[in-house]
Amino acid sequence: MVYHTIVGQKNKQDAQKASRKRGKMEEKNVYQKTVTLKNILKFAVPTIAMSVFMSFYTMVDGLFVSNLISTDALSAINLTAPVIQLVTAVSTMLATGGSALIMKKMGEQRTGEAREDFTFLILVNVVTGLLMCGLGYLAMKPVFASMNLSADVLRYCVEYLSRYLLFTVPILLMNNFTLYMIASGKAALSLICSVSGGVLNMVLDYVFIAVLDWGIGGAAAATGMGYSVTALVGLFVFSQKKSLLHFKKPVMRLRVLKKAAANGSSEMATALVTGIITMMFNWTMLTYVGENGVAAVTIITYVLMFASSLYTGYSYGVAPMISYYHGEKNHGKLKKLVALSIKVIAVISVLTSLFSFLFTKPLVSVFTRPDNPVYGLAVSGNRICTIALFFIGFNIFASGMFTALSKGMVSAVLAFSRSFVFMLAAMLLLPALLGVPGIWLATPAAEMMAFLLSIGMMSRQGKKSCRTTFD
Repeated sequence: MVYHTIVGQKNKQDAQKASRKRGKMEEKNVYQKTVTLKNILKFAVPTIAMSVFMSFYTMVDGLFVSNLISTDALSAINLTAPVIQLVTAVSTMLATGGSALIMKKMGEQRTGEAREDFTFLILVNVVTGLLMCGLGYLAMKPVFASMNLSADVLRYCVEYLSRYLLFTVPILLMNNFTLYMIASGKAALSLICSVSGGVLNMVLDYVFIAVLDWGIGGAAAATGMGYSVTALVGLFVFSQKKSLLHFKKPVMRLRVLKKAAANGSSEMATALVTGIITMMFNWTMLTYVGENGVAAVTIITYVLMFASSLYTGYSYGVAPMISYYHGEKNHGKLKKLVALSIKVIAVISVLTSLFSFLFTKPLVSVFTRPDNPVYGLAVSGNRICTIALFFIGFNIFASGMFTALSKGMVSAVLAFSRSFVFMLAAMLLLPALLGVPGIWLATPAAEMMAFLLSIGMMSRQGKKSCRTTFD
């Protein structure tokens, strides 16, 4: 009897130890927690805030440039945007595609291989950044010279981009480390880095432009230094072996690079096409309105970019969860996560649309005075473009979800159709029929068509994978 009592006590103690051990493991592995709105928001809120502050990098440049230099300089920032989008496109492709691939391997318990791939992809970013910087300097002047710009705008374009390209490598690293911090359960650190970089950018914008009189080149330098905060912190954090993801002797697996590039191709396509569409907007506005139209487009782009950063931040936040549950084959959690995410996106869409419409004049007045002809163009344009906010969030989430599920081709089709096919059709047709209002209606029209395509793709995927992915 005593023997059985002792054995029973020992078994009870062992069970308690095992329970405590499981509890500690549960605390360490945030992916093991129940899928609830509260736990989703713990992932998403820091990345939403991070994405918002990242959008400030460009917006603050425009704010200081438009108020302290001129609207010509503001137009120059928009004219350099396609080149900048090329840098963003490559880094986004490697970051989103690589993150999904690596976290899938982590979910499959292939941690050593995942860390080797992580290090290899970071080195690829460094080499790519150096190549892009060199090519940018070679092509910069000939490209801008071929655009028949005024002397002042041409000078502003070259000055801004020549400073920006110096930070190509830190920018690529920043985009990658941002997602890898989130994937490693360090979303709060990523947020701190983004906030710090945003604040530094604001301070340096004032110092470089208002105090040191460095002009538009100072704005570019301030942006680059703001980006560099996350890059430097990431190098330190991922050098520590206690991090879930950390640097390890890399193994050059070209198939990993190929898969990461293919899986992140939709995000790359989005960024590239954004640059092309920006060029179209600029050309169309120059044709119908002139340089004031380009400045107005820039202001509206800032407003839409700020609202879109909420959706992008949320999608980035939940992407590692989607990838992990996909690798773990936990279909119940995955289905619940997607359903809750759609509800969150819907709420954000309604709120941002109302805010943008009701506060159009205050938002535009931040960049230009009411007596400036740019003001009236931007106000009328923003009120029309606000319609797009009802659809953008769902489209961004749908594309990001398919990327996280390692369905890069589906994501690419959605992103390419949304950002290029539909936008190109709208830009060619609506301005010809309606004039300037048609230019503003192009974005809502393209987003609405993309919304319908996204619903169709998700419905098809749900039916096709009802026993494996969403059920």
